[in-house]
Amino acid sequence: MTKKMKLYDFPKAPNPRRVKIFAHEKDIELELINCDMGKREHKTPEFLTKNPSGKIPVLELENGECISESVAICRYLELIKPEPNLFGKDAYEIAYIESRNRHIELELWTQIGTSWVNGPIVGSLGIFDQIPDAKAASDKNVRAYYQRLDQEFGLNNFVAGERFTIADITLVSAIDFASEMVDLKPNEDLKNLHRWHEDVSSRPSMQIEG
Repeated sequence: MTKKMKLYDFPKAPNPRRVKIFAHEKDIELELINCDMGKREHKTPEFLTKNPSGKIPVLELENGECISESVAICRYLELIKPEPNLFGKDAYEIAYIESRNRHIELELWTQIGTSWVNGPIVGSLGIFDQIPDAKAASDKNVRAYYQRLDQEFGLNNFVAGERFTIADITLVSAIDFASEMVDLKPNEDLKNLHRWHEDVSSRPSMQIEG
């Protein structure tokens, strides 16, 4: 029997979800290995040999080699199965998709992350002292970015133009996590953003369990 690549995963964790969506779009089957973050299994000595940063996701190849970081894992999957293409077909498109993906990671995901670590769920764990002013500022920044996205989706159907790419996967994972876990759902009046979200959420790859 051919061994499958293993993906170290945890339900509701947004970055492993990015990889699961990407793999589904590629029709690549992965063996999901639950890494219970509540029990800090991602910080055990055994796991740290797979990823010294102690984070998920991690893709373990058939030969035991490991790749960490969601976008790096997706790039690997793109290289072993180039179609359907999700990172770009030529020099310009590759660079443009990369820039759009980075916008979301650096300008939206960082702010959602600040709101998350300073929010009630993380606060209940008592891991560190929270900063309410930081959460107030990041909440405001997330709302402002949603407004920007709504304007952009008035001009384009997808994040990086007129087709579905890795940038759409990054954004839908961010918005779903923010909506479900951080109480930062986009306002209903952002019609273009909600149209995009409804469209991408109807894809079969989005139906996989978070």
